[in-house]
Amino acid sequence: MERLQIDPLHPKGKHLRRAVEVLRKGGVIIYPTDTIYGLGCDIFNKDAVERIYQIKGKSWKSPLSFICPDLKEISRYAYVSNAAYRIMKRGLPGPYTFVLPATPLVPKLLLSKRKTVGIRVPDHPICHALLEEFGGPIVSTSVTGPDGDPLNLPEEIEAHFRGIVDLMLDVGPLGLVPSTVIDLTGETPVVVREGKGDLTILE
Repeated sequence: MERLQIDPLHPKGKHLRRAVEVLRKGGVIIYPTDTIYGLGCDIFNKDAVERIYQIKGKSWKSPLSFICPDLKEISRYAYVSNAAYRIMKRGLPGPYTFVLPATPLVPKLLLSKRKTVGIRVPDHPICHALLEEFGGPIVSTSVTGPDGDPLNLPEEIEAHFRGIVDLMLDVGPLGLVPSTVIDLTGETPVVVREGKGDLTILE
């Protein structure tokens, strides 16, 4: 695994381009978000998505989320009601994963049984730079250890994922609290997981 140290505030240059190159070739990367480190790949590369399921030891019945650059891009991959839009506008970019009805653009491997999908717009310069350079959504699932708890120390992550993941963008230690997951598919929002995001956006 390549481990590249990158400036979290000015994520330009060769390290970012290298990460995008790995994504375009169907590789799997680890990258920082506004909550914890995420495992990512091109959502349209079936082999890469399947590889992430294997790495995580997840059943395909547990769909993976992905990151987008903004609300406008989300509307390509999910149906956003007026009520959902108002909530998302208050919370994005930020530490939230919103569960929404998926459009036909979303690959089947990422869909739940209910044909829904989890989408994030993290408030982190590296996520935005990656999405801009790559030009498409990127899978986002938490980097966890054997016990399922998040890993936040780069040395620990490298030791665990060496030979398993292709590249890591290292910004030093991150937090241990994942995003708040909010289901916006029904008439009223449902908090699926309370994490870093403040629930006042639902008020």
